[in-house]
Amino acid sequence: MKNGRTTYDVLVIGAGPIGLACGIEARRRNISHLIVEKGCLVNSIYHYPTNMTFFSTSDRLEIGNVPFISHGNKPTRREALEYYRRVAGSWKLNIRTYERVMDVTGEFSNFRVVTEKDSYKAKVVIVATGYYDNPNMLDIPGEELSKVRHYYDGPHPYANRKVAVIGAANSAVDVALELYRVEADVTMIIRESELWEGIKYWVKPDIENRIKEGSIMAYFNSEVTRIAENMIEVKTPKGMITLDNDYVMAMTGYHFDFYFLTKIGVRLNDDQYRTPVCDSETYETNRKGIFLAGVVCGGMETSKLFIENSREHAMKIFDSIEKI
Repeated sequence: MKNGRTTYDVLVIGAGPIGLACGIEARRRNISHLIVEKGCLVNSIYHYPTNMTFFSTSDRLEIGNVPFISHGNKPTRREALEYYRRVAGSWKLNIRTYERVMDVTGEFSNFRVVTEKDSYKAKVVIVATGYYDNPNMLDIPGEELSKVRHYYDGPHPYANRKVAVIGAANSAVDVALELYRVEADVTMIIRESELWEGIKYWVKPDIENRIKEGSIMAYFNSEVTRIAENMIEVKTPKGMITLDNDYVMAMTGYHFDFYFLTKIGVRLNDDQYRTPVCDSETYETNRKGIFLAGVVCGGMETSKLFIENSREHAMKIFDSIEKI
């Protein structure tokens, strides 16, 4: 491991849209910066389903005054990947991908950010990590089987197969509909009594009609209790049932790397969402000189913050940085 000699004014952990926005703000203010990302550029978006369409319109996803032009009203994953590559290039952001941050030691104005490949000195650290890399596990027998997927790539491999989709939110609904359209035998297993109220409005009638007509079977107030090679066991309000099954799509949501946050000294609130401690105006944490930006501020309440309502974090953070 090398010991970096350059001291950056700001080091950003995470090269998602909000991490890029922080880099842009640094460029605007002539503040030296480095963005370190454990995966590829906008890694979370890259791992979205291939055919995913955003809920937001393209203008709400723009950063750095770089226009985001999409073919439809709602941009696709592919368009977003192309757009954020263009943003990073236009602003000549200093980014190092495929380099996981392991620890942040030291103190304000003299931090050392240790990665799996190197270490860097920084006066200020901004944590702008997402949650898509950490799926919420089912914690049931058989979850380790290769037939269980916590990420969905596309429908083709599952055509004409028996697939259980676990979940009630947008990801689960999108997956169920795509699989249905390649003639998979789709069954949804939903803990709640109904689909999530925040489902995309242009998708909701489609999934409701498919369930109503029986094209997609849905078990509400139910949960999978065991997974085997050719079947799953489901606890329903009417008792235990066994379903023939080839694949399980566990669209059960994702969570932040809380271990990393606590390791670097960021406290978590004792609430149901485990929200990190940070100032609501400056986004500085309890550890002086370490800031949070983007969806990480919401803890496990992952439906609260998005790209469109987190873009302002960068400006507020850098306003605060220039005052300390």
